[in-house]
Amino acid sequence: MSQDLSKFIVPTGFRGKKSIVVQLWWFVQASFFKWSPQFLYGWRRFLLRLFGAEIGKNVVIRPTVKVTYPWKVKIGDNSWVGDYVELYSLGEITIGKDSVISQKSYLCTGSHDYLSSSFDIFSLPITIGNGVWIATDVYIAPGVTIEDDVLVGARSSVFKNLTGNYIYLGSPTEAVKKRYEDKY
Repeated sequence: MSQDLSKFIVPTGFRGKKSIVVQLWWFVQASFFKWSPQFLYGWRRFLLRLFGAEIGKNVVIRPTVKVTYPWKVKIGDNSWVGDYVELYSLGEITIGKDSVISQKSYLCTGSHDYLSSSFDIFSLPITIGNGVWIATDVYIAPGVTIEDDVLVGARSSVFKNLTGNYIYLGSPTEAVKKRYEDKY
């Protein structure tokens, strides 16, 4: 059996909203969101909330952030999402409070079943705890949970759950030491 993309079908309801809403969001994101001045964080929070995202107080979201489906995104108070971050929210993405997702990071909730001849698509949620710092250009795979107070170093790749209060580096990530000695 080999891959036959003519058999591929997006499952009913997979996007979570009707096609017209998806297209409207993509238009709004490519224009009003992306073209907004850097300091208009409230405007971008408003647009995301308008399309169903749950966005906390004082959340900083840069104009170059890409969100596939905002209705599948939750971000806690005082968190930051940096330039050119992609929230590929085919599944739920939850980011806790006081967390930072640094520039060019990619949170990927979806993929395909490589053993399926029809290349079936699937999604798994990503959960990021409180007080987490995802440094520059980090990849986070579908289904990953990152517990509170984790720091993931630049250019790392996260394919498995990460235990709280550790610093992780590499691809795949490995724990290198505790982040805070006075916690846990």
